[in-house]
Amino acid sequence: MSATRKNAMSIAGFDPSAGAGILADIKTFESLEVYGLGVCSAVTFQNENEFLGVSWIPLHQIELQIEVLMKKYQVEFVKIGLIQNLDVLNELITSMKKKYPEVKIIWDPILKASAGFQFHQLFEENLLLEILSQIFLITPNSAEAKTMMNEEDSLQAAKIMSRFCNVFLKSRTDENQNHFDVLFENGTAILMKSEILNGFAKHGSGCVLSSAIAANLSRGMNLKVSCEEAKAYTFEFLKSNGGLLGEHRKINLPIHA
Repeated sequence: MSATRKNAMSIAGFDPSAGAGILADIKTFESLEVYGLGVCSAVTFQNENEFLGVSWIPLHQIELQIEVLMKKYQVEFVKIGLIQNLDVLNELITSMKKKYPEVKIIWDPILKASAGFQFHQLFEENLLLEILSQIFLITPNSAEAKTMMNEEDSLQAAKIMSRFCNVFLKSRTDENQNHFDVLFENGTAILMKSEILNGFAKHGSGCVLSSAIAANLSRGMNLKVSCEEAKAYTFEFLKSNGGLLGEHRKINLPIHA
């Protein structure tokens, strides 16, 4: 490993198709010239079209994976994807913040597999807010934000979340059918226009976006630029082919931080 290359860690599920989860995160890290460290939180039985089930990794085994990596490697940003439930997530984050206070956590709240399997439906509000207060960034799409905060409007849901952490709200559509993402940084909303690629849906695109943000932050970009560049990377990923499994390609990396 290069002495100058930054590290980023993914705590996520193992998807055998490599389209989503920990393998997609590692591909994204490597494409963005960040060394990817992986901690498995679940083993899923799926491909890009079909989801058969999931086997959860016990919390103590997740923590052991983290411990052996953190002993050797310097990590500032950790992306968390698929996790068993809010109780496990809260215990994990609380433990990590106590042992590794310098680490900043990015949570991509996966509620539903792209093949249709539902992971989480109900959220205990106080526990959720406690989790949000300990993390750096959450990256829900509009449907996830509404479900998590029990709100009819995703922007209002994201505003509530932004009282506790930074929020990158994906895939919002306004009354004029304009598509955009919204970054709430320190409570201030920044709108980012989005394009819709009809016919170019990709399994794991949310994983790719959140891990690209983590990689960009690890390389020293500020949060706004990290999100903008992650959107650009994900857009290229979506355009990479006509199937559900996207291709990770080297792109011209920005030099600004």
